[in-house]
Amino acid sequence: MTVETPNRVEHGGGESARFISPLRVEKAGESLGAEISNCDLAKVPGDAGLIAEIRALLLQHKVLFFRDQNITPAQHVAFARCYGELEQHPVFDHHPDHPELVLLYRNDGKQATENVFHSDTSFRAVPSLGAVLRCLECPPTGGDTIFVNMVMAYERLDPFYKDRLDGLYAVHDVALGFGATSTRERRAQLRAQLPPQEHLAVRTHPETGEKILYVNQGFTTHFANYRSKVATQVGCERNLGAMAFMQYLLQLAAIPEYQVRLRWRPNTIAFWDNRSTQHYAVQDYYPAVRRMQRATIIGDAPF
Repeated sequence: MTVETPNRVEHGGGESARFISPLRVEKAGESLGAEISNCDLAKVPGDAGLIAEIRALLLQHKVLFFRDQNITPAQHVAFARCYGELEQHPVFDHHPDHPELVLLYRNDGKQATENVFHSDTSFRAVPSLGAVLRCLECPPTGGDTIFVNMVMAYERLDPFYKDRLDGLYAVHDVALGFGATSTRERRAQLRAQLPPQEHLAVRTHPETGEKILYVNQGFTTHFANYRSKVATQVGCERNLGAMAFMQYLLQLAAIPEYQVRLRWRPNTIAFWDNRSTQHYAVQDYYPAVRRMQRATIIGDAPF
C-alpha cells in the first residue's frame, strides 16, 4: 500500500507560498519497514520540515529504504548528521576523507562479522541511535539485509517471561563480536578501550516510550543479575536457567514474522532505528563483491 504524507507549505502565505511535493511511503513489510520515494536525501539538510517528517517515519516504521540516491560521501554524512552527532567506529575501516563513514567492503573472502543478529554498538555505554547505510556495489543476487522489530519481539512474549525480564541487566562485550578471531592481547586491548557494559534487557525507547527486547547475538554474553530473579537452592539451577533463558531470547530475532528483508541495489540507502531493531547481513554472495558505507548516529544511554 502506498500512502502520501500531507503537503507542507513553506512560510510566505498567500499566492507566494510554495507547496512541497509530499513524500511517497510504501510499507515494505507488515512488521516494520517502509520504502520512501520522491525524496532527494542530498536536499534534506536544508529542509527542517523534511528532517522532521523523516524522523517521524523512522519512529513509525523503524527502518526506511530510499532508492536511487546518487549522493557523495559528504552528502551522506550531512544527511545522517541531521539526526545527531556521528560516531567513529572503533574497529572497522573508515573513509579517508570522512572518518564518520565506515567502509564495509566485502570482496576479499575473509570471514564477516555482520551475519549475526545484532544491534550496532550495544557494547558502548551509549549505543547508537541509528545508522544510514548506502550501497555502492552489490551482487546481482544475494547480500540482502534482514531487519527485525524488537518491540514486537518483546510485545509478543508470554507474561511469564516479561515478569522474569523485569529488572534484569545483560552484559554486552565488544570482544564477542570483534575479538573471536583476534589474539588474547587484542581482545584485552578492545576491552580496555571499551569495557563490557550492562544494559537493561528490556529498554525503553526514549522517543516513543515503547518497550524493547535489548539482547543480541552479536554482543550480549550473559545476564548480570539473574540470580536475583529466581529462588532455587542449587547454584547450577540458577546458572543453567540463566543461560537457557538468554539463548531463548537471542533466538527471537530469527522469527520471520518480526522481520523485513531488503534486497540491495546500487545507491539504495537504509536508515534504521538501532534502538528498536536488530539486523543481519546475509553472507551468501562470495565471490561477488559487496561494498557499503555507513554513518552511525550517536544515541543515548538505555533506560
